This record gives sequence, C-alpha cells and structure tokens, in this order.
Amino acid sequence: MFLSYALPDGFAQTRPSLNPKVKPAEADLDNFIQSLFAVQDENINYEDAYEALYLYFANPLNLNTATRAELASLYILSENQLNSFFKHRAKNGELLSIYELQAIEDFDLGTIAKLLPFVTISETTFQQDNRSLLQKILEEPNKFLIYRHSRTLEQKEGYKPLTPADTLSNGNFRTRYAGSPDQVYARFRISHSKDFSLGFTLEKDAGEPLVWNPNKKQYGFDFISYHFALFNRGKLKALALGDYQIQIGQGLLLSAGFYIGKGAETVATVRRSNLGIRPYTSVLESGFFRGGAVAYQVGKFEVTTFLSATKQDANLASVGVDTLNEADAFTNAIVRTGLHRTPREIASKNQINEFTFGSDLTYRSKNQNFEIGMTALQTNFSAAILPLDRIYNRFEFSGKSNHNLGLHYNYLWQNFNFFGEIARSASGGIGAVSGFIATLSSKVEWAMLYRRYDKNFHSFYGNAFSENTRNINENGVYMGLKIKPNRRWTFAAYYDYFRFPWLKFLVDAPSNGYEFLSRISYQPAKTILLYAQFREETKGRNFEGNTARIDFVSPSTKRNYQLNADFKATDFLVLRSRVQWSTYQQEGGSQTSGYAIIQDLTYDKARWKFSTRFAIFDTDDFENRQYAFEKNVLYAFSVPAYNGIGFRNYYLFQYSLSRKIDLWFRYAYTTYRNQKSISSGLERITGNQKTDVHFQVRIKF
Repeated sequence: MFLSYALPDGFAQTRPSLNPKVKPAEADLDNFIQSLFAVQDENINYEDAYEALYLYFANPLNLNTATRAELASLYILSENQLNSFFKHRAKNGELLSIYELQAIEDFDLGTIAKLLPFVTISETTFQQDNRSLLQKILEEPNKFLIYRHSRTLEQKEGYKPLTPADTLSNGNFRTRYAGSPDQVYARFRISHSKDFSLGFTLEKDAGEPLVWNPNKKQYGFDFISYHFALFNRGKLKALALGDYQIQIGQGLLLSAGFYIGKGAETVATVRRSNLGIRPYTSVLESGFFRGGAVAYQVGKFEVTTFLSATKQDANLASVGVDTLNEADAFTNAIVRTGLHRTPREIASKNQINEFTFGSDLTYRSKNQNFEIGMTALQTNFSAAILPLDRIYNRFEFSGKSNHNLGLHYNYLWQNFNFFGEIARSASGGIGAVSGFIATLSSKVEWAMLYRRYDKNFHSFYGNAFSENTRNINENGVYMGLKIKPNRRWTFAAYYDYFRFPWLKFLVDAPSNGYEFLSRISYQPAKTILLYAQFREETKGRNFEGNTARIDFVSPSTKRNYQLNADFKATDFLVLRSRVQWSTYQQEGGSQTSGYAIIQDLTYDKARWKFSTRFAIFDTDDFENRQYAFEKNVLYAFSVPAYNGIGFRNYYLFQYSLSRKIDLWFRYAYTTYRNQKSISSGLERITGNQKTDVHFQVRIKF
C-alpha cells in the first residue's frame, strides 16, 4: 500500500506521462543544469550534460529495471534514498504506479519532483516487445531532425575583403577566413533508452568553408559524426559502431558524458557512475573514439573491448630536413580547437593518425553491492609529439605511443559508498582517485575524496575529479557536506585543498591552493526559491608586478558572491533575479572587483515559450569577468563572459508549429561603454556592440 495524498502542484507539468496533453518542459532542464553548477564557466561541456539529461527526459528510466548506476548518474538521489528505493523494490516487487514513490522511506516530495521528469513506470514492464529491430526503429516516436543557423551580425576582421593594403613584403596576402560567418548545424537521431540509437551530426563553424575539395581535406561540412548502437540484447550488453565514448570507473582512463565534479551539489557529484559504452553526439571535434566497441556479459563478469582509428589536427614539422617526411615528422602539440578557417588551420586538419585499442574486465556481485575491474588501453600516433622545450613541459607526454593499465572498484556498505580507481601510464606515472559518499542521517550527507596524479601521468581519454583541466601534476583532498534540516532549508558546502608538485604555465615553482564554497537555500513556498552563495579560491601564480629576471610565485585569491531569487508568478510566468560580484587580489598587489546584475523572465503558455534577460556589468579586469548561463535554442549553450562595462540582452522565442515541428529564434547583443572595438586579431569587431542570432527548427518523425 502507498500513501493516497496527491503530489504537489506542477508535477504534471514536468512529467509528461502523468498528463499526456502537456508538452515536454524542456526549459526545466536548463534550470536543473544551472542548479548543479556552482560557478558557471565557459569550459564546462554543457552540451554533454543536456544530452544525457534530455535522453532520459525523452526516454525516461523504467524504475522497475533501472540500475543503481543509472539512477545515481542523475545526481538527484542520496545514498540513503538509493538504498531505500532498491530495498523497496526487492521487498515489494515491481512498482505499479509512479505515485508509489511517496511510500518509499526517505523520499520527500521535493526529491520526487526533481526525479519525475526522468523516470517512468513503463507499461511494457510486464510484456515482452517482440518487434524486430527494424520495426522498433521505424515505429520509435523519439526520432527527429534539427537544423540550426547562427551568425554574428557585425563584421569581423577575418571576413573583410582582401585589398592591396593586405599585401605582405613577400608579396603574399594576409590571412583571412576561408568561409562565411555562418555557423550551420544539422542533427538526425533515432533512439530509445537502453535499447538502440543511431544518427549523425554535421557542423560548420563560423569562418569555415562549406565546400567539397578532398585535396584540401574539405568534405562539405567541416565536422561529420555518426553512430549506431545497440543495448541489452541478452548477454550482449552494448555494441557501438562509428563514434562513441566509454565511461568506466571514476573516469581516470575512460571518461564520457555528464560529469560535474565540484558544484552546487556538493556530495553526489564527486562519484562517477560506471555507464560503459555511450554513443557520441557532441560537436566537440576531439576526445571521442571512432570505430567499434562491444560489451558482453559472461556470468558475473562484463567484458568491454574497443578499437578506434581517428585523425587529429596538428602543425607538423620534420627534424633536420627541409621537406616533411612522415617517418621523422613531429608536432609540439595536438590542436583541439576544431576550427579550420585560415589556410594554416585548414593545413593542420587530420595530420596525425591516432589508433587506440583496449579492454576492460569488470566483476559485479549478485546483489550489485560490489564491483571491481581492470582496464588496459594502448594509443599509437603516426607522428611523434614533442612538447616545446619549456621547463614546465619537462614531464609532459613525449613520443609516439602510450599505454595505461588501471584498476577500479565500487563497494556499497550500508549507507556508505566507497569508490576509486588507480592507473599507471607508460612513463611510470601513477594516477589515483579514491573516496566515499555517506548518508549520516536522513538530513546529513557527507563526501570525501583523495586524488593523486603524478607529474608524468598521461591519460588521453580521462577526466577524473581534479582542479586542473587534465589529470596530471596534482594532489588533493576534497570534503563535501549537505544538510537539509527541513524541506525549506538546505545548506551545502565543500572544501578542496590541492597541490601541484611541478611547475605549470605561468607558475614557475611548485604551488598549492584551496577552494571553498558554501550555499544556503531557502524555499518558503513552492513558487519561491532563494539562495546565497560564497566561493573563495586561492592559487599560486607568477607575480604580475615582478621586475626581476627570475619569476617568483605569489598566492592570488578570487572571491565570488551570488544572491539569487526565483519566483513563479503564475503557472506560465517565472522571474529570476540575480546579483553576483567578485574580488581578485594577488599578494603584494592591489584588489580589483567586478559585478553583474541580471534579471530573467520566462513565459510559457500554449504553443509559445519566451525567455529574455537584461544584465548590466562592470568589471575592473579579466580576472573579475562574470559568467552566467543563458538559455539558448535546444542543444545549444551560451555562457558568455561579462567583461568590461556594459549591458547584455537576449530574447529567445520558441513556437510549436505543430506536434511535429518546433521553431526557435534567439537574438542576443552586448553593448560596451568606453570601447571602440571588441576582441582582437581576425575576431576583432570595430565598434562597441556585438549581436548574435540563432534560428533552429526541429522536425519529429
């Protein structure tokens, strides 16, 4: 038996299966993602986050078959709640209704409200789908085609026509972009969660040519990605052909998909879920495999094997000869921008062949409380990578090949979840990450994590928990706490201490630092959410005012403050007000500051959805730039840096032309005071305003 009281208002608006007449509330995913990231930044891969969540939204997890890893990957349920859910399912059997969640111990209405958009009780739970794969693909309702067109209206230097004044002393012209300022994106996908997925993605960045010229490595769209994947075919757990990623262990060797690390969710996000093989659908032009991968179940063991052959961008040179010879070719670094606009960028495209193969063997206990696995992979390049001769590069990867061997584990004991991974690279460097998440009571959650990445540890496809953008040259300890004394108040905090044993770019000595964040949230009513957040980060860097011949490292401290208020004025009108500011100071220097005041409005009624923002900002320097996540067309993201003095507006319109066709239009502009130009080089705009427009159409089949 389960409780008979009703779920709170608004549930039906975010859970389409409860009310089929209500269209999917895609904007809710924007708010959900924003709530997870404590401090927004342009380096976060929001597209992967949205992709993972939207796939669950379009094909909700069946609560009667969902695994612990899948539910944990949503970052919604605590360890206590995960334990209670699986105990309930083991004791009472399959859930008969979504409302049965109310009867599960430790499940409060707020948690259920967050969970409902991504889960369901499928009617097919009690019957087998005997359709062929072709029938499933043809009859799958989740298939769509997206076309997007965007551009900056102001002319940049790279698009100006060449003139005699652009002639260099040797008679050649200065570089200009080869293509138009239009960015074009097209995507087709048919998928069903835990069953199959197939599709392709095409993209041309602004400045890239849209031409067919194989001699110059130009094949229409600059980036073409495609995949076909099957899941859960008896003992065959997964099969992927084309482009794919793999998430195993804590992501030290193989990392993919939606991962937050340090964020406003201070406990659940430090752990990675072992999700295995995943189709790759992003437009990032590196960091994925191209080839084939298969995962197969043998008793309590799961074997994953993969092969990949990709091409990487690089500016090649040869040692000691005038002409380029593949046998002795080398590059200082792989170019990962994915941009091919100028002759030099076009010439660097696909210059290095990368061949990777590997395997993982994972054992899982019958009750799924314990798993342990071993991972091995080998990567070979067709040309040597020889980093620039800089002292901070002394322990960077050098050569044509690298191999990794790692061990990962996950153990659940009562309300504690212990997890970790350790690996070694060909250089002898060790990488390790280990931690636990604990539910101390129904109101208190706690997490700790230790990581150590040697200065000579090299992992090309890893993205484990770290302060650096890569898992190298770092030791650290993280502690996270979350307290929820009642349904109205939530307190979350973390403290992270890190140390860099070797030098870094612009840090000419070993250094250390820390990061601290605290957030207090208060929800006095279902329609109001208030929170205040403080973050402080201290790191060492070369002293900016140094006049001596030898650099010395001085600690620099940045403090971020944020006040936010969300108010649901009516069923179709939501307001969000935010004030954020920061200060920056390096020891021995003066303090600088910056702020942004932001007002958002969202209107959602019938076929129309409209969002707008007005923001003013004033920053003393680049160190105090203010980041704020902005709503954009579906699968596109905007996290601009508010830097300088000025204001920013955007207007986003969405209209459902029919049940199968949705249209988006976005107009955004930034106006700067006391500036006669924006940006520099070929991206330079003469004037004080930058305007961007997006148009997108989605057709469902």
